[in-house]
Amino acid sequence: MSIWKITPTLEQLAARSQNTMVPHLGIEFTEVGPDYISARMPVDARTLQPLGLLHGGASAALAETLGSVAGNLCVDPQTKFCVGLEINANHVRAARRGWVTGVVRPIHLGGSTQVWEIRITDEQQRLVCISRLTLAVLDRPQP
Repeated sequence: MSIWKITPTLEQLAARSQNTMVPHLGIEFTEVGPDYISARMPVDARTLQPLGLLHGGASAALAETLGSVAGNLCVDPQTKFCVGLEINANHVRAARRGWVTGVVRPIHLGGSTQVWEIRITDEQQRLVCISRLTLAVLDRPQP
């Protein structure tokens, strides 16, 4: 059973991310499942820190992107929207090149808050970062 109020295509996710940080970092949505979304991000000059490792802020940006997109797909877009309240990211392994892939899954989908887990792995499926994102579910202003 799907958790999504709206099930988007990968093309729709990419289109709604235009003119944001998402394409600047090279983030590409790769899959939408019944209770998860995945996206990948290059480990390159856009996402490295000075020591040549994946920047923790880039991992957090991938995590927040996935969680925010997922959260907003779980609410009625005519009446509600979600914004980030808190993000936690534990960086457990360095990535130096290639791609990392994030997968977001819900922990809690409430009426006023949502909590999401985002696991970021390298190309060998090794855990690079695990993140938890809490979103506020807010009422959309009515005209």
